[in-house]
Amino acid sequence: MARVRDVEIDEVPEEVRPVYERYARDYGPFLNQVKVFAHRPPAVKHIMGLLLELHDEAVLPKRYLEIALVTVSTINKCEYCIGHHAPRAVSHGLSAAAVEDILVDTPEGFDAVDILVRDYAVQVTQNFNYMKDAIFDEMKCHFTEEQIVELTLRIALCGFFNRVNDSLQIEMEDGVEQMLA
Repeated sequence: MARVRDVEIDEVPEEVRPVYERYARDYGPFLNQVKVFAHRPPAVKHIMGLLLELHDEAVLPKRYLEIALVTVSTINKCEYCIGHHAPRAVSHGLSAAAVEDILVDTPEGFDAVDILVRDYAVQVTQNFNYMKDAIFDEMKCHFTEEQIVELTLRIALCGFFNRVNDSLQIEMEDGVEQMLA
């Protein structure tokens, strides 16, 4: 159980309910997370709402997004996020071994762009204030500026979610492993 109680949908303001409901229904099995965030309706409205909008627009290939999210969550040791995003990464063509060993020099089946995305996620997570222009030059060979900005946002948001999930001890939803398998 999380360190705070779950907030059910009928407890949030009417104008926030559509985001709460859609996030719980469509974004994936993140119900325990939205129940905790619901203590602050603006967080549900704007943070979960942002994720839903980014998901709808889908300017980034999901494979690269999942590589980034699994990388950040592995660095931060967030079991909740790894448990949710590792199966998604596999569903987008990564091997289970690559997901498990995402921080090794060359994970199984990774091409140069996969490694670039992984390395960029590491840089944004651990060395953001010491990043060299070279990684951006390489990123611009494969991604638009819009995609680079979104990837950076998603990497930083993932670190944020890792910290909230672990600080508040948000538990994995029952059956999530089977549901995502």
